Amino acid sequence: MKTLRNIMVLMALLVSVNIVAKPKIRIIATGGTIAGVSKSSTSSAYSAGQVGIQTLIDAVPQMLDIADVSGEQLVNIGSQDMNNEVWLKLAKRINQLLNQEGYDGVVITHGTDTMEETAYFLNLTVKSDKPVVLAGSMRPSTAISADGPANLYNAVAAAASPAVKGMGVICCMNNQLLDAKTVIKTHTIDCDTFEGGPSGIIGYIYNGEAHMLQTPNNLHTTKSEFDVTNLDKLPNVGIVYGYANCSPLPMQAFVDAKFDGIVLAGVGDGNFYKDVFTVAEKAQNSGIQIVRSSRCPTGPTCLNSEVDDAKYHFVAALDLNPQKARVLLMLALTKTHDWQQIQEYFKKY
Repeated sequence: MKTLRNIMVLMALLVSVNIVAKPKIRIIATGGTIAGVSKSSTSSAYSAGQVGIQTLIDAVPQMLDIADVSGEQLVNIGSQDMNNEVWLKLAKRINQLLNQEGYDGVVITHGTDTMEETAYFLNLTVKSDKPVVLAGSMRPSTAISADGPANLYNAVAAAASPAVKGMGVICCMNNQLLDAKTVIKTHTIDCDTFEGGPSGIIGYIYNGEAHMLQTPNNLHTTKSEFDVTNLDKLPNVGIVYGYANCSPLPMQAFVDAKFDGIVLAGVGDGNFYKDVFTVAEKAQNSGIQIVRSSRCPTGPTCLNSEVDDAKYHFVAALDLNPQKARVLLMLALTKTHDWQQIQEYFKKY
């Protein structure tokens, strides 16, 4: 009888230990299509950011089998309205959760329109090697075959996995894990819209487990020198799009508004239209940092190739697309206005 009692006590302890051992995952909701509601289950028209975090969690109870999941609502917006203020709040809150409140990982629900930018910003400002995973959806929560629940489940699985630790911030969409620096949205409405750029995906989720294929080779998170702890705003940086017979007016408007930096989404290898080049040169000379990127979806913007960057003190975005070049330039300008040092940041990050 005593032996049976001991066995029962031991089993209870093992169950208790197993419950405690579940990774502690916090979901931060920001809105997006994953929290969207459509007019009907077959309608393409919907309003983003309508469903609250607890409803999202309740819709995927299977998450509770792999982690101790809780949530909070930071904002509830479509990601077309994502902004610097929310980025700063998000980075600070993630650092607090991972470094002070004992969470093992964080999942962010986010709209897909600007997910790649938010991921890259967090990749440079989160100060932990614990998993940080962004998830969203291309179909609203009320749609037939909504992809949000599966993406959220997989994101929690990734955030709870030791294999994802130290990988930097990643996006989890359509069963794939994608590096924050290289991830790009490639299609306006397709569920299979996110790709990993030239380097491809870094892993995938299968049967609730993360399988990693490669490790990102760029500096991130704990190895990043950017710190937003004491920042309440970011420098003003805009993007100018290049095209044939391009007007210099958008570039001039940023100059007149005294922006701190301007990124060119240039043609080819980051080339300027001649009228825009004249304004850009004057802007650089006045202390507004110009960064050359490209409107091409893949390929680097090379340093001192078709444009003499050393002569004009322009910075080449290298592997970053315009929207991510803007993110890095904003953070770089919180530390320096030296164009050579900023170019070094673009080489490292």
